[in-house]
Amino acid sequence: MHPPARHPDLSAAGVGLRHAHVPDFLAGAQSVGWLEVHAENYLVAGGPRLAQLERLRRDYPISFHSVALSLGAADGVDADHLARLRALYDRFQPAMVSDHLAWTGLAGAPVPDLLPLPLTVETLEIVAANVARAQDALGRRLLVENPSLYLRFVADQMEEGEFLAALAARTGCGLLLDLNNLYVSASNRGQDAATLLSRFPADAIGEIHLAGHARVEVDGASLLIDDHGSAVPDPVWALYDDALRRFGPRPTLVEWDTALPPLPLLLAQAAKADALREAASC
Repeated sequence: MHPPARHPDLSAAGVGLRHAHVPDFLAGAQSVGWLEVHAENYLVAGGPRLAQLERLRRDYPISFHSVALSLGAADGVDADHLARLRALYDRFQPAMVSDHLAWTGLAGAPVPDLLPLPLTVETLEIVAANVARAQDALGRRLLVENPSLYLRFVADQMEEGEFLAALAARTGCGLLLDLNNLYVSASNRGQDAATLLSRFPADAIGEIHLAGHARVEVDGASLLIDDHGSAVPDPVWALYDDALRRFGPRPTLVEWDTALPPLPLLLAQAAKADALREAASC
């Protein structure tokens, strides 16, 4: 028997749990609302990693974010991977589960990246079938995240927000609105982030992600890279404020995956998200 999960209260912002910070959380209570973990890091039969997560779930609501469902794969989602995720989710009873609008492999050969999809009617049919199959197998509503984009497909027939709205309407899935990804995509493709934000359906947004990005020069042009290696920048905070006023408060997570800071700096980012949410509700 596993202890029951804490009743999820996600009104305060959360942070992504990274292994370097686990000792801090085990040592004492931290001022954060909840924790998100990458599901594939916990697909093991036992050992200290699962034991640590069992301990932490007594003090913090937990959500799982997977990166390998390959919801855009034309050959469908992998049944074995879904079964392993289902066993993990049944054990920990997460507050939310999520993955990406992307594909990550073909014919059983994985690719270590989130590859983009042409936003067409045909793609919508494929992704909708995969999301429906995933939700049935997982026994839960899945949140689908908008990825960072670096180009536009000539074949695109709709904007990302319109595509995700249609996906949510067809499948009942929710959306994980990553505002850093939205800003990176808009900048790289010469679009206005606020305009793209306006196309997302408010009633489907189940979670918001915030993170940092890097700017590099490529052939004399600036390109933003979604590296999660720095504090949330001002333009993304401004977009978050815009989203709060458009959609109202949503469970919000701060991600920081590379060049990890001391935990207090990460928690300060979550506190800033809380302050913006409170200001927007006044």
